[in-house]
Amino acid sequence: MTEASHLPKAALYYYHGSVWASVPLLALEEKGYGDDEVDLKEVDIAKGENFVPSYLRLNPKGTVPTLVVPLQTTLAPDIESRYKAVQDTRAIVEFLDKSRSAQSRTHTTSSAPSPSLAPATIAFNSLSNEIIELLHSAPADPNALFYLNARSETDLQPLAKGLLPFLHGRRDTLVRLLTDSQSGAVQASEKTKAFWEVKKIAAEKFIQVFEDAGKATTELSDDARHRREEYLQSAVSEWAGLKEVLDTLNKEVIGPYTLGDQLSIADLHLAAWLARIGFLAGANATEDGNTVVGRIESHVGGDFSLPKEFSVAEARRRAGIPVTNVDTTERQSKLAAFWDSVKERPSWKKVYANGLH
Repeated sequence: MTEASHLPKAALYYYHGSVWASVPLLALEEKGYGDDEVDLKEVDIAKGENFVPSYLRLNPKGTVPTLVVPLQTTLAPDIESRYKAVQDTRAIVEFLDKSRSAQSRTHTTSSAPSPSLAPATIAFNSLSNEIIELLHSAPADPNALFYLNARSETDLQPLAKGLLPFLHGRRDTLVRLLTDSQSGAVQASEKTKAFWEVKKIAAEKFIQVFEDAGKATTELSDDARHRREEYLQSAVSEWAGLKEVLDTLNKEVIGPYTLGDQLSIADLHLAAWLARIGFLAGANATEDGNTVVGRIESHVGGDFSLPKEFSVAEARRRAGIPVTNVDTTERQSKLAAFWDSVKERPSWKKVYANGLH
């Protein structure tokens, strides 16, 4: 038995439909981690598994992803291991990047190349941080857009059909946890109970709107009509705010990747974020960049359009993609060029093998 087989493994807690959990999944592939080096443990957030006490001990915010890693001082086979939980997507990816390299002391079993994903210069590091901060900001929040993806009564019914099972599963788990905590069947602090209550109220707020989605406005009570109007106003506002985010990204990205020719940490965040926005706009993983960005532009509405100033041929050449049947004068947005580049990578094809999410 090799030394590596004695060592405790890291565990990545994720959900297959989570936008931000997709970032470390992409990182694992790009860094060449072996399948036997990191345990993947799915947390079904559609069933509220992220709210149970055992998971909240790892991540008190109840979010995914969470990376649980053995502390470096306890890696010897004869010592019981202690662990720490890394709970932020950005910190997880940085940890994965630094923990597997030619210079690291990682006990890796993989022989795959391990390119550094960290920006090579101070200027690139600053740009990378700006892009990542923007993607994780409130105006760009892909999870808010997930719930607010209906800006008219016509859009509301199909969205409700897809989201109600998800919301019911989460709400029902929270109700059970609160009931069990009151009876003593589940031990929970007052802080945890308050957390559960806040999450239950948030789920019920959407459930109330979506359960009435099949009714005409004239059939609604005054309270229900007010809830619908408030929801639709919020949805319109969220999607309108996305215009500035997309414009800024298209300007800041150097192309074809965020920092130019080489993939970096910022690309993993942008890839997962853009995949979610594309999914909400009705795109699929096999479509090219021009098609996907066109769907996003149309979904945002208001004649929104990104500048098409980037040479398609140049973008493909720099990304190492064959340049065939491409007019040398053809131009596309930088976000479209980014999509074309990242969708050809094995990491993307594995993480999005079952479609966008």
